[in-house]
Amino acid sequence: MLHGLEGTATVLSVRADAETGPEFWVRVQLEDRHAYETRVRQRASTADREWMQPGDIVCCRVDPGDHDRVVLYLPAPEETSRTNIAKILADGRRARATVLATTPVAADYTGRDDPVLRLDLELRAWDEPSPWRVRVVQPVPLSALELVDLGRRLDVAFFTVDRGESVAVDWAASRRDD
Repeated sequence: MLHGLEGTATVLSVRADAETGPEFWVRVQLEDRHAYETRVRQRASTADREWMQPGDIVCCRVDPGDHDRVVLYLPAPEETSRTNIAKILADGRRARATVLATTPVAADYTGRDDPVLRLDLELRAWDEPSPWRVRVVQPVPLSALELVDLGRRLDVAFFTVDRGESVAVDWAASRRDD
């Protein structure tokens, strides 16, 4: 925690184990490095696990000598990914996205939770000179799964042109357009 590299981790899936604690499959993003996926086993309180579900973004520290040694921890409550997605949708600029690729990341096969998908999108905004590509990992409502077919158009919100860190899909607006 003291000497590790600071980063963010997108929770892709969580598997509960009563003996060893939860096992998190995460996508780690460190500054100026390519994102990578790894497994993290660590104990977490029930309250913390509520904010460490598939699609949530948490803080992490990574051992500089072994990038598979990762510690996850929650950001301040106002910075959690659920707040960020809501904030992006409420305050972000609007763009139109074309689905380039869809990859399942995590799913609750009991049918109770929404699947988490990695979406490669091309965004176009009226106030940006050219389109740009992003990758987002988000839960997709079961009722919106048909919207992520290749070539489909989605409504998104974003704060800045980046690789997807400030992008959120507006599922309700995308369904209205369908």
